[in-house]
Amino acid sequence: MTKLHAFNDLLEHNNKDDCWLLISGKVYDVTSFLDDHPGGDEVLLTATGKDATDDFEDVGHSDDAREMLKKYFIGEIDSSTIPAERKHTPPPSATPSAGGQGSGNSWKLLQFLLPLLILVAALAFRSFYQKE
Repeated sequence: MTKLHAFNDLLEHNNKDDCWLLISGKVYDVTSFLDDHPGGDEVLLTATGKDATDDFEDVGHSDDAREMLKKYFIGEIDSSTIPAERKHTPPPSATPSAGGQGSGNSWKLLQFLLPLLILVAALAFRSFYQKE
């Protein structure tokens, strides 16, 4: 039977002497591989304490690397213990206030239209004086 690990357990294994990674819902103890990792141990250490699936996939590991990973498998993560991802919440100053709704959009429109109006005026001026 496969051992289930809580996410909090994963957080405690985050150093050179004890390094666990979570990849695709599986937990791997890669401590003995740190010195042999082609990208260096720092790459693995920065992937601890989180779901490292994207980090692992983004690198484009070979089939051999995926096969090698199997020998470090120590169990699966208990998905009910994984914290919900935090969504980015913009600071309050970034959202328009109730009284000034649209003022931010007006400024953006002005930033676009002003250079356009200057260009049109310059072309009209040039065209007017070239005819004479």
